[in-house]
Amino acid sequence: MLKLYSKKFRKDAEGAVTVDWVVLTAAVVGLAVVAYVGIKSNTTALAENTSTVIASEIGN
Repeated sequence: MLKLYSKKFRKDAEGAVTVDWVVLTAAVVGLAVVAYVGIKSNTTALAENTSTVIASEIGN
């Protein structure tokens, strides 16, 4: 009886597939967060630089 469950357990890959999907999803979410932070900080810096240039042009 134990051998029957052992063979069935080795053939069943659903748990491993679930773990793979969880890890892949976590990686995609992590990359999205990193991209968001990078885009947000660079966009803020670009807006500040643009504001400074426009303000200096209006002042001249």
